[in-house]
Amino acid sequence: MSLRARQAARWVFGLALVPLLGLAPVAGAASRGGAELPPGILALDGRAAPALALADMDGHRFELRQARGRWVFVHFWASWCGPCRREMPAIQRMAHRLDDPRLRIVLVNVSESADTVFTFLGVSAPDLSALLDRDGRVTERWEPRGLPATFLVDPRGRLRYQALGGRAWDRPAYLGFLRRLLGPRP
Repeated sequence: MSLRARQAARWVFGLALVPLLGLAPVAGAASRGGAELPPGILALDGRAAPALALADMDGHRFELRQARGRWVFVHFWASWCGPCRREMPAIQRMAHRLDDPRLRIVLVNVSESADTVFTFLGVSAPDLSALLDRDGRVTERWEPRGLPATFLVDPRGRLRYQALGGRAWDRPAYLGFLRRLLGPRP
């Protein structure tokens, strides 16, 4: 089976699970620090984040290790994914409301053309840019188990939290959670 066929099968299976996962959110679950997690946010074990090195639509290369010292919001998505389409404007509003250099928002588009990504973001989130995972290898390394999927990487490069399925990132529960992660502004 080809890499693309394996990816397609994994996405179909993963997408079928996302609504089921959304029915059982972890509202009220405690993080490692004892703080409440918003619905659908899962605490992870803190292992090192997989490598991530991709170019954006303009050819500018980004490597995750460049963001050390900041929290990184790594979001896997595709324009054909309904929950991704609904979630993207909320991510843009979140970015505007937080406007904090200690948080880097990294959108990873899965296997779509630059034209498709450009057209979609132009309507849904014109202030955001996306990295292009044209062959799906980076996505496969991160194992998101469906789209959309978001990982929060701590300033040391460790996986701390994950959200499977769409989230209202611009709502107070999620904004408050992200602000608590960032801590007080210096």
